[in-house]
Amino acid sequence: MKVKNGILKGELKVRGGKLIKCMIEVEEDAIKKIKFSGDFFMHPEEKIEELEKRLRKIELNEEKIKEIFDEFFTEVEVIGAGKEDFLKLVMKCLNKQ
Repeated sequence: MKVKNGILKGELKVRGGKLIKCMIEVEEDAIKKIKFSGDFFMHPEEKIEELEKRLRKIELNEEKIKEIFDEFFTEVEVIGAGKEDFLKLVMKCLNKQ
């Protein structure tokens, strides 16, 4: 996947009308920084920052990103959105150039 350097933003309306948002800073075909926000709750709360940290420096490859989500979402409880929603949002951001 080839993505131009810069900042990508996206949002996704999930089941129940909830909205999740994402901002991704891309540099040299990798995620430099990523931030999630929106209408969801994660327990423990600080885990969202851990997910963002795990995704930093990951090359823009759907399979590698999916592996991180598969591993991460076994460790947390999320209300208002699910693993598939977060993955869909990230891929939507990366593919909308």
